[in-house]
Amino acid sequence: MEMEMEVEAAAAASFIEIVEDVAPGYLSYINANTPAFFQVGVPSIKRPFGVHLWPLFNQLVSTISGGKFVPDEFHYVEGETFMSTPFEVAVVIGLYYFIITFGQVVFKNLTAWKLNYPFQLHNLVLTTVSGVLLALLFEQIFPIVVEHGVLYSVCSPNSWYQKVVVIYYLNYLTKYLEFVDTFFLVVKKKKIIFLHAYHHGATALLCYIQLNGETSVSWVPILLNLGVHVIMYWYYFLAARGIRVWWKQWITRFQIIQFILDLIFVYSTTYTFYADKYSREWGIWIPNMGTCYGTPFAASTGCLILSSYLVLFIMFYISIYKKTPAAKKDSKKTK
Repeated sequence: MEMEMEVEAAAAASFIEIVEDVAPGYLSYINANTPAFFQVGVPSIKRPFGVHLWPLFNQLVSTISGGKFVPDEFHYVEGETFMSTPFEVAVVIGLYYFIITFGQVVFKNLTAWKLNYPFQLHNLVLTTVSGVLLALLFEQIFPIVVEHGVLYSVCSPNSWYQKVVVIYYLNYLTKYLEFVDTFFLVVKKKKIIFLHAYHHGATALLCYIQLNGETSVSWVPILLNLGVHVIMYWYYFLAARGIRVWWKQWITRFQIIQFILDLIFVYSTTYTFYADKYSREWGIWIPNMGTCYGTPFAASTGCLILSSYLVLFIMFYISIYKKTPAAKKDSKKTK
């Protein structure tokens, strides 16, 4: 057995040596015959996927938009960029709640619309967009975390730069696209629970506030949220196709885990921000890890909204998946 393991280890080592010797030649050939925006290499800290995704993304989006939106040239300016004013945000979120409220009244006496194929497309688009943004953000944040540490990545102003702002802004816009989730529930005459409606509106508002507050810790909740949304919208896509999966409960579990991790980071960075601030103002030392980049309003709002999410999602999970046998029996009788 030991001899077999030694042989396998030697074979693996030889294979790695061959790859290291041969790979540079192949990669050089590929890069010499492909556009500058598509350059491949061995996965590394700077290039975790083996290819720089940002140049590909920049080229693709620039081409599709006809040059109207070039990620490399985009700069978010509060009050000038699309959906960057409080008025725009208030109007759109207000319309969202008005439409779903009025829509339920209208459809009360109408036949439910199926819209199965549009619903499948909607979820496929959102799981794809979430996956793309997730990969792009990971590519930007991974080198910062590895080279400078987690604390630096969530507190330094250097973690808030043009490329991640583009990703944050696009993620922010997807929150309005996610409003369509609720519109489908309305026309299908499905029940809209408080958690669903509150979460959609509050998340759009939260992303807007964090974008303007320039909180460096934003990458943590956004990265986790994108990861959960890849799984969640893929599940909805499969469900719309009539495919049942065993891991449905894990979607809510992942969401709860996401909010717990969010709050650990957000509360920690908010605490150290205020501890550092009052240590300087009062002339006494309060244990802290230094200041963190972002506005106090954005930090406080993030703590409040994310805390409410955790409570509501735990309550939802208990009500759906942790019913007592008697409660389950009663619920079946009422159906």
